[in-house]
Amino acid sequence: MFTSRREVLIAGKYKMVRRIGGGSFGDIHLAINISSGEEVAVKIENIKARHPQLLYESRVYKMLQGGIGIPHIRWYGYEKDHNILVMDLLGPSLEDLFNFCSRQFTIKTVLMLADQMLGRVEFIHCKCFIHRDIKPDNFLMGIGRHCNKLYMIDFGLAKKFRDLRTRAHISYREDKNLTGTARYASINAHLGIEQSRRDDMESLGYVLMYFNRGSLPWQGLKAITKKQKYERISEKKMSTPVEVLCKGFPAEFAMYLNYCRGLTFDEAPDYMYLRQLFRILFRTMNYQYDYTFDWTILRQRKQTMEAGAAAADRRSPSVQRRAQQPPQPPPNNEVKSAHATADSAANKQTVKGHQSVSQMKKKLTAIS
Repeated sequence: MFTSRREVLIAGKYKMVRRIGGGSFGDIHLAINISSGEEVAVKIENIKARHPQLLYESRVYKMLQGGIGIPHIRWYGYEKDHNILVMDLLGPSLEDLFNFCSRQFTIKTVLMLADQMLGRVEFIHCKCFIHRDIKPDNFLMGIGRHCNKLYMIDFGLAKKFRDLRTRAHISYREDKNLTGTARYASINAHLGIEQSRRDDMESLGYVLMYFNRGSLPWQGLKAITKKQKYERISEKKMSTPVEVLCKGFPAEFAMYLNYCRGLTFDEAPDYMYLRQLFRILFRTMNYQYDYTFDWTILRQRKQTMEAGAAAADRRSPSVQRRAQQPPQPPPNNEVKSAHATADSAANKQTVKGHQSVSQMKKKLTAIS
């Protein structure tokens, strides 16, 4: 199996290290550039996959290269009957970080994320692509000096909504199957209407409310088949007024969703209006855009607690006494009597810690 052949070099220079993720498409591995020592992510797909998408995704990535928050593609090709995509190694997804923060983000964190997420969606739209699977799992934070930068990934379901040559928008159609993740899908996507820019925007609104609330009203619905579950989600989504969904949170979130739901099929969203909506709210609440996210604070607290515990351990009297004591004899070192007796207890004595040589001699004398 390819994934177990760690000695294989991808593109002659990337050495596989370990599996770090996966999905319906295949696996994602950590690899190292043997020349530079740089770590990268390697996405692997069997060429016999039922619905291969890695080649298409690599082409989309190439058209998006250079955009802020778009991973850099290092190499695409074939190795050992697998399609391989080598790209930037990124940090945890927003879903991972949401779980790390006990599934609740503060308004400050949600607003800082909203600003970057809107920027990423606007960029891919300006490149004439819609994502069609906006969800927390498809937004990852960077690593190292890019740890506060949000990246957008997984373009396997992305689609051109405009012809690059003629600039003509795709046609309105109905009876389409749902593409993407039902939890965050737009109402029009549930109704079978061809997706366009407005659907990405609406899905983003549901992601923001998911972060605010901790869950969405249509989560956890039971059904026998996937089709029935999608129908139940659709019904609950349509029957939940925006004001109810956003109750208890700043009005700007309801304004955002109402705006997105009011867009026509081929209408260009006013990205700046939506970003300003949240930026003004951010300033009104006297927040500072200092990149201090909820997980940043949580990590700092954890590090402080660990450092404090280590310092307390170093200061404890018992630890200090142990550090000052001379080396001890091996544990369970047995001292044999010079005259064996019938009593096995008298035959064998375990040397206790902190015994001096003179104490040991006294015991030997007593035994004999």
